[in-house]
Amino acid sequence: MNYSKGTNYALHTMLDLAARKPGVKIGVQELAARQNVSPTYLSKILTKLAKAGLVDSYSGAQGGYCLRRNKDDISFLDIIQAIEGNTPLFKGCESNGPGCLVESVMRESERKMDDHLRATTIGQLADKMAAHLAEHGAVSKED
Repeated sequence: MNYSKGTNYALHTMLDLAARKPGVKIGVQELAARQNVSPTYLSKILTKLAKAGLVDSYSGAQGGYCLRRNKDDISFLDIIQAIEGNTPLFKGCESNGPGCLVESVMRESERKMDDHLRATTIGQLADKMAAHLAEHGAVSKED
């Protein structure tokens, strides 16, 4: 079971945005540089996040990206589904017919994982990161 690299970049990008004061915009060039990824590739990811209603995009000299919603209202599952879609990880047991015991175990494990990802917000992680930075005397990213 693997999520795409795009999901990894999306989660880190959303954490970067969540660590800032609400409404503070950051450009794709800076976001991409922080993750050592192509700005073109990250732009495609940001487009998916914008279509999912997770980020706002502003053009122009003062443009960039910022969170559309409160960081505490954006779950890891929201971000993952914006990139990966809603397709179940386990494809099922069509050849074994209804009531397949293997399928029931796999679906239940996926439900539990989804519940955990739904309950974990990008805001919780941003708060942990801020506390860690403050504890170690590092400068916060809240530009």
